[in-house]
Amino acid sequence: MDRELEDVWRRESPHVLGALVRRYGHFDACEDAVQEALLSAAVHWPSEGLPANPRGWLIRAASRRLVDALRSDRARSDRETAASLLDPEQAPVLGGDDSLQVLLLCCHPSLTPASQVALTLRAVGGLTTEQIAAAFLVPVATTGQRISRAKARLAAAGARLGDVTRADLPSRVESARQALYLIFNEGYAATGGADLLDVSLTTEAIRLARELHRRLPSDSETAGLLALMLLTEARRAARTDARGDLVPLADQDRSRWDRSLIAEGVRLVEAALPSGPVGPFQLQAAIAAVHGEAAAYADTDWPQIAELYRMLEAAAPGPVVTMNRAVAVAMSEGPDAALAMLDPLLREPALVRVHRLHAIRAHLLEQAGRFAEARNAFGEAARLATSTPEQRYLLRKAAAIAE
Repeated sequence: MDRELEDVWRRESPHVLGALVRRYGHFDACEDAVQEALLSAAVHWPSEGLPANPRGWLIRAASRRLVDALRSDRARSDRETAASLLDPEQAPVLGGDDSLQVLLLCCHPSLTPASQVALTLRAVGGLTTEQIAAAFLVPVATTGQRISRAKARLAAAGARLGDVTRADLPSRVESARQALYLIFNEGYAATGGADLLDVSLTTEAIRLARELHRRLPSDSETAGLLALMLLTEARRAARTDARGDLVPLADQDRSRWDRSLIAEGVRLVEAALPSGPVGPFQLQAAIAAVHGEAAAYADTDWPQIAELYRMLEAAAPGPVVTMNRAVAVAMSEGPDAALAMLDPLLREPALVRVHRLHAIRAHLLEQAGRFAEARNAFGEAARLATSTPEQRYLLRKAAAIAE
């Protein structure tokens, strides 16, 4: 029931939040009410069973809590007005899909780009503060403050759901793309927990990316984002074994890849690349397309992938891009050149505790024949990893080298 509850929450929370904000305003208070409705669901649903209409149940529960909170807040200048408008027995009428409107509200221009993305991950993706902090590689306290300030700024700006016109989309779409990308990544490689994948997150991110692309069909970066998601999602069935453990790309059964998703992603990439400036999502999608079209791991065009990563690093430099580029360089030029690329990252205090950096370094050390160092690096990566399947995989790698 816990997993089922979490799946329902992830799927329904942006719709519930959108319904409340559309009717009542008060984004911050609405989000608090939705969080309390989830706690109520966690108490009632395990014993009473999942309701036939979970969204309606959550909307009604959240509405009652919101009304109670507004009525008890005697400092609010509009308390009486609010009380007359908000009847706890009259929840918002279930309307259309508000999740994209919530996404665009979270990308309000009064917020900094980092705050826009963090708030979207919370409100639309349903991610915890800890998960968002891991995505940004910043402390949890910093992330919590960033989200709180973002809510306060939305209130001060008088931002309302549904006030985004087509002309406003371009100014908000960059943050929206970044947030959807991070939501998808959290679903595709969970930062913690017993499962490597969270399909509810990847499915919702793809759905919203499709809707954003439908509204902005000529935006080549949005097309690139959707292509990247589809090409990555195509490999999902082969990424874990029967026990749910990680299967690395080199060992995946490519007959289990979804060829229809690969074909759709490739079509999007081929249409987007010639149509405008080439951005980071298009480049990442092109890399994923090269992987997707290789019949076997040995057939991968690693020099092309290394060049695409070089272009990506020039367009959007960052430690994650450097790590990924190092893998491609190792395959095309040898592990020593790739290890040299990682040395500066190991001197960064914010990165030295990122397990993926140590995991990639361990693989490169193993390729270079430096087995004792590789074993230690795999062990350090396992110690820092918060995902149980990744921990098991890394520990197996360390043990295999020890043998």
